[in-house]
Amino acid sequence: MFNIKLIFIVTLTALLAACASQDIPDPDPTDTTYSDESGATTDGMGGSDPYGGEEIDDPFGGELQQIIYFDFDSSEVRAQDQETVSRHAMELNNNTRMRVRLEGHADERGSREYNIGLGERRSQAVRQMLLVQGVSASQISTVSFGEERPASFGSSESDYSQNRRVEFKYTN
Repeated sequence: MFNIKLIFIVTLTALLAACASQDIPDPDPTDTTYSDESGATTDGMGGSDPYGGEEIDDPFGGELQQIIYFDFDSSEVRAQDQETVSRHAMELNNNTRMRVRLEGHADERGSREYNIGLGERRSQAVRQMLLVQGVSASQISTVSFGEERPASFGSSESDYSQNRRVEFKYTN
């Protein structure tokens, strides 16, 4: 019995020593691409749209508001923001090669799952308004970040109101 235990311990020690001696490079923390021996890769979003194209910082030179805000626990586009959505629809209709990603966000109140759903309902509400105004569905993608990417850190109503939003991210 003692010999079996001794053989097991020696074998385990040899395996651990072999694993420790392999020269495995440390990953670059700024590299968002992973590649393994099989050639398969994954590429983080890193500023580009997963549907193709590079993100355009501000395609309208600051003339068109890129964020619309929502009331507490609401996914209804406010009356004062409907004109902004209409102007985005006009731009997308005039340039059919341009694409937009609608990023829905929520404040930290509510569960994580609820906020992901609320962010999705907000981005879908804006998407529906764009579709009604003639924008092609192939030009629009949506994503919800829920409470995960706050614009303002804090717990005041002012902070919460900045986090209840949909951001327009354009790609070419």
